[in-house]
Amino acid sequence: MDATRIDPVGTGAGPDRRRWAALVLLCVASFIVILDSQVVILALPSIQKGLSLSPAQAQWALTANAVTFGGLLLLGGRAADLLGRRRIFLVGVALYLVTSLMSGLAWDGGVLVAARAVHGLSSALMVPSALSILMNTFPKGRERNRAVASWSAVGGVGAVIGLLVGGGLTTGLGWQWVFFVNVPVVLAVLIAAPFVLRESRATGQRRTFDVAGAAVVTAALVALIYATVNGPAAGWTSTSTLGLYAAAVVLGALFVLIENRSAAPLVPLGFLRRRTVLVGNLLMVLGATVVWGEGLLVSLHTQQVMGYTAFQSGLASAAMPITSVAGAYVGQAMVTRYGFRIPLWLSAILLAAGCLLLASLPVHAALATDILVPLVVFGAGQGAGNAATQIVALTRVAEPESGLASGLISAVFQIGGAIGAAVVTTVAAAVTAGSTAPSDLAAGFHAGFFVLAGLCVGLIALAFPLRRTE
Repeated sequence: MDATRIDPVGTGAGPDRRRWAALVLLCVASFIVILDSQVVILALPSIQKGLSLSPAQAQWALTANAVTFGGLLLLGGRAADLLGRRRIFLVGVALYLVTSLMSGLAWDGGVLVAARAVHGLSSALMVPSALSILMNTFPKGRERNRAVASWSAVGGVGAVIGLLVGGGLTTGLGWQWVFFVNVPVVLAVLIAAPFVLRESRATGQRRTFDVAGAAVVTAALVALIYATVNGPAAGWTSTSTLGLYAAAVVLGALFVLIENRSAAPLVPLGFLRRRTVLVGNLLMVLGATVVWGEGLLVSLHTQQVMGYTAFQSGLASAAMPITSVAGAYVGQAMVTRYGFRIPLWLSAILLAAGCLLLASLPVHAALATDILVPLVVFGAGQGAGNAATQIVALTRVAEPESGLASGLISAVFQIGGAIGAAVVTTVAAAVTAGSTAPSDLAAGFHAGFFVLAGLCVGLIALAFPLRRTE
């Protein structure tokens, strides 16, 4: 088949004979995005020391990437639908390669932050276009569910490897190598993609962008994510935080007004009224809140209370993403056989159980019994829930809207993650009241775990409106 032929699934073409090779390549792309997020977190203290940055300046290496990644995902997904999914994917991969090099070569904090901001843009192009390609490469049903489970599971693999190698790379070769390690993998994806992926785009739609809507919703998402990420440091009642939240609300209302009047809206409002799209994205926001919050608390507890190094903390946490891989495949199989509710309810119960077990961690916890058991339980729930949630959110999406749907589910994951980190940071800080004693820190982290367990009840409630099949 010609590499430039536009031949999307769902327009009369049969299943792509290269679909399993395409799945491997797309999963590799997802893997490097997840890997990057893990290794940069572990390398942050070394980056701060190496570039002589203050803690607030170093934090911007994470914040700049998170803001542009989350803020531009909807635009990236829509661009994939209209301009060609493989084309936008390749642009994102090429930009990812350049920004990884620039991050590793950064000679001061300003250069690194700028590179990480553009890196977020590259991820915002890659992730929704890759998921949209996956949706249009596999026919609906068992095969697509397995493909989505693989996509979800590879996030767990990336997290494991990031936790295991991030500290080692930083200690052995220097912080620059957490960025350079991406280069050969990204280059291989860039070379292979034109031969493995076929092009597709939305047909029968005007190839015009809702520029006003795109600008307004991007600004709203950036304001929302930045306010949430920066809230614990700036203060939740500070002028900057409240002003940014107010701006996000006003811009959101303006976006709805623009979309109602647009001849070619970025997000057709009827799209958001579909049961599976709405419920799936709400599940993803709440699920990401629980998962990101739990991951941050485990990292803080093992390092600040138990005295682990970053590498030891990553090694201890590796059990969770490993079991999430198994959970993802079990979750998709249960969706295929039993529908949506049962795997979602099972996931919520496992997540809550893991959080409650972690909420009783002693100051001198034993790795094998006190930490590994709850992480195994939580990881299984995370994998099953993530796979089932993505299937829900994408199950009734037509081919012309797959990039938009993929961008939306990815954007709300980023928003939920930012909320989760902010919530547990605020709860822990309120309980510890500035104390750095290990017992007081543990009490603060325990309170955070209890809050996350309570949020899992919301996951059970959200699954109620879903029928067995949609």
